[in-house]
Amino acid sequence: MSRDYILAIDNGTQSVRALLFDLKGNLISKARVPLEPYFSTQPGWTEQNPEYFWNSLCRACLELWDVTQVPKNEIACVTLTTQRSTVINVDENGVPLRPAIVWLDQRQTKGVKPVGGLWGKLFKVACLSKTIAYLQAETEAHWIRTYQPDIWKRTYKYLFLSGYLTYKLTGNFVDSSGCQVGYVPFDYKKQQWASPNDWKWKALAINPEILPTLIPPTHQLGTITKEAAEATGIPLGLPLIAAAADKACEVIGAGCLEPHIGCLSYGTTATINTTHKKYIEAIPMIPPYPAAVPGAYNLEIQIYRGYWMVNWFRQEFGHHEEQIAKERGIEPEVLFDELVHQVPPGSMGLVLQPYWSPGLKIPGPEAKGAIIGFSDVHTRAHLYRAILEGLAYALREGKERVERRGGIPITELRISGGGSQSDAAMQITADIFGLPTARPHIYETSGLGAAINASVGLHLHPDFSTAVKKMTHLGRVFEPNPSTHEIYNRLYNSIYKKMYRKLKPFYEEICNIIGYPAKNG
Repeated sequence: MSRDYILAIDNGTQSVRALLFDLKGNLISKARVPLEPYFSTQPGWTEQNPEYFWNSLCRACLELWDVTQVPKNEIACVTLTTQRSTVINVDENGVPLRPAIVWLDQRQTKGVKPVGGLWGKLFKVACLSKTIAYLQAETEAHWIRTYQPDIWKRTYKYLFLSGYLTYKLTGNFVDSSGCQVGYVPFDYKKQQWASPNDWKWKALAINPEILPTLIPPTHQLGTITKEAAEATGIPLGLPLIAAAADKACEVIGAGCLEPHIGCLSYGTTATINTTHKKYIEAIPMIPPYPAAVPGAYNLEIQIYRGYWMVNWFRQEFGHHEEQIAKERGIEPEVLFDELVHQVPPGSMGLVLQPYWSPGLKIPGPEAKGAIIGFSDVHTRAHLYRAILEGLAYALREGKERVERRGGIPITELRISGGGSQSDAAMQITADIFGLPTARPHIYETSGLGAAINASVGLHLHPDFSTAVKKMTHLGRVFEPNPSTHEIYNRLYNSIYKKMYRKLKPFYEEICNIIGYPAKNG
């Protein structure tokens, strides 16, 4: 009997999916459980009960068995990919001590003791003290230690969501090294916990004993326990193979194994990623993240709350289209694409910069979003198109930065994530970048990337090159329109690229007047 199927579990921000893939990358069966991304008890706080994630995972798996015709004994293994940077404190029995702090959380800890000693002097000489202070203020562990010291004292393990769900499935406090994206003492170059003398231990105030053991992608994390088998229906003893975080899995699931292929993710956070074998910091002091391929790196530029802005527009201005779509029984994207087509390229001079949330360096912590060029001709259709154009401008800027730092031109684009389902967004991207832009053959690219990890780990495919070739395929390809690309080129170079520098003093003054975003120190 052959075992030619892989169960991939993908716990994203909006939903958890249980996915069965074959070795050709076909999605055989799927169950999806929507998630309430978070609850908020204070402005800027985003939390969720860890048990909610686990119960939703169990529900997705149980629903999968109801819809699939694949016998369980033909499933070779299970693999897991999750949202990044969501942290969970547990006791020695793996019981959560507080709600998970979800990656969207914006709380900061004031007055964190600066890094001292030789490291502190080096940071001061290198003019990095403010950067390190920002990282310290953003670290969830500092907030818990400062404001919930009893919780911190009782913490046996400090885990990402991937580590928590791995424990629930296997009973082991282990996690994939490919999932370590967040404020933890991780050596991104060596892809292991930082060495004992590394500055991160002092800056982040995390003891090594409360962190999980790290396992490289493609290696086994453990096997499904009796308790997990009863809760999920996954066969007892099935191996759990390490994958990577959802963005990293998305990259290889979209077929972006080489550095000349850019992977754009149009999700809650919009990103551009490339895969490199060499350690390169696209932004100084901001490391590349672990790729789903062991020992490789993803150079990533983020537009925080990227396609969140599209959802914001729909909630605030799109009720008409949502209602009509519901009445007609069609996807709302069809009507929103029609809205885009009512407006010419360039949105009649309306230009948007999508810095809706502050950043560490690009943009800086003072940044705000900007929309310029309003006149009496503009409608909500112009605003909607300007949002799509602004996101593509920002990601093109990220592409150029990655090319400068990596030294390899990006010649092809793949787009995944929710926004990839919009033909209008795909065409706008192709026209702004001036590159052929492809949609992968399936929507579930992060789950497929995890399945690729598992296929290589179990030697169902001999290597990543073969697995990606066999399991990923192109869907529709959008070719750039030369005349439209020329319009966008002029707007991008003459207007968009100059906006942030010219508006930065105003952002800083706004911050001084109203106190938002709050400054560190």
